[in-house]
Amino acid sequence: MTFPLNKVLTAVCVSTLLLTSCAKSPLGRNQLKLYSSDQLANMGQQTFDGMKSEQKVSQTPVTNQFVSCVADAITKHVPQSVFSGEWELVVFDEPQVNAFALPGGKIGVYTGLLEVAENQDQLAAVIGHEIGHVIAEHGNERMSSSTLIGIGMEATNQLLQANQIANNNMIMAAIGMGVQVGVQLPFSRTHETEADLIGLQLMAKSGFNPQQSVSLWENMDKASGDNRQAEILSTHPAPQSRIEKLGENMAPALAMYRQTSERPQCKKS
Repeated sequence: MTFPLNKVLTAVCVSTLLLTSCAKSPLGRNQLKLYSSDQLANMGQQTFDGMKSEQKVSQTPVTNQFVSCVADAITKHVPQSVFSGEWELVVFDEPQVNAFALPGGKIGVYTGLLEVAENQDQLAAVIGHEIGHVIAEHGNERMSSSTLIGIGMEATNQLLQANQIANNNMIMAAIGMGVQVGVQLPFSRTHETEADLIGLQLMAKSGFNPQQSVSLWENMDKASGDNRQAEILSTHPAPQSRIEKLGENMAPALAMYRQTSERPQCKKS
């Protein structure tokens, strides 16, 4: 039996990619990552710039200072290999109960989240979780999976070169912006658990009480019962499931919290 040359070449290319692009997540899980850090940072930058021009940015000093205080305390503990520059934070004056972090050192927090996150520790739980996705390169993993499924590496490269990231819903969804652009790309439970556990460690190292992560998700659960569902819940597992997982991993997080001398004093109002 003979096979068409193009199919043989495709199989060889895919096999080569699989063999040369395997990596490990921070928690030791096997990952497939086909994109470079520079490519993902470029996507993050373009997406973030588009959002800043299209959405209302908060001009309230006390709100910006509070969120910046929490974010600054956490980003100090992000490995330089993940991002070595200065993180850019924007507070969006929108009612969404949501936040995100993007490759290339970008963080967005919606003012609606501050109605659910009651204090600095609860906000730290969310920001730590979102940065956890970046540390674990979940965006790269989802992009790589989508590439193998069908969009094609060359097509993606052309989009990057044409500076069209802000208009490509699939790519934005893959790097974590699915909710904002109306594309429901549910995160896997594996990704969510990893981000929760990385975030738990981050907030503890930064001097935020990790036990407040449980309180945060209890608040999220209550918010999901209101007429305005928390946006962050639309693509995430049920709060009770993650509360149980956080509880299982609370002891080492508390040990980190007790060992650090850092105790941020971020005032919400």
